[in-house]
Amino acid sequence: MTLDILNIEGKKTGRTVELPAEIFGVEPNNHVIYLAVKQYLAAQRQGTHKVKTRAEVKGASRKLHKQKGTGGSRKGNIRNPLYKGGGTIFGPKPHGYAFKLNRKVKDLAKISALSAKAKDNSIIILEDVNFAAPKTKQFLSILNNLNINAAGKKTMFVMPEFNDNVYLSLRNIPTVNGAILSDINTYDIMNSNYVVFTESAVKIFTEDESVVA
Repeated sequence: MTLDILNIEGKKTGRTVELPAEIFGVEPNNHVIYLAVKQYLAAQRQGTHKVKTRAEVKGASRKLHKQKGTGGSRKGNIRNPLYKGGGTIFGPKPHGYAFKLNRKVKDLAKISALSAKAKDNSIIILEDVNFAAPKTKQFLSILNNLNINAAGKKTMFVMPEFNDNVYLSLRNIPTVNGAILSDINTYDIMNSNYVVFTESAVKIFTEDESVVA
């Protein structure tokens, strides 16, 4: 798959890049994408939910009345789960939701996500961007020139390495997610309408295909 490299004005530079078919041209596997996204979202959950059992709520431990002879039901103390303010039966306890996926499954999911974006023509290659100082307005103008700053459109901006000025320029734009190439994941790819690679970032694919691992 051959894509044109665009400049910050949204025009073709005359240079192109050949995206490897092993990463951007496979048939997307929707099930492994689902598993990778599910794993990512599960790992974000704090799992700090907690309720008090009858052993933990406040209340006297005395028996409310004698066992027999009242004509009513048998009762223990006021912390009984059947009473208002009593403990909770089988309530949630703190625990993690994370689960493991094999590396090959995660790699296939990431490749499938990139191939899905390539299939939808949602991948854009931009020449390397460097700002002398953080300028959000300048970054927004680049997005406008690329015609991807429409309302509600999410963009993933991928750089080869961390660039402080570029990151500070994009972090206040709610629809833009900045990432370095080694940190991209299936969820962020699928959660974006467009994936913008800088020229230096995308050329790493042609040099070392293990970058998706």
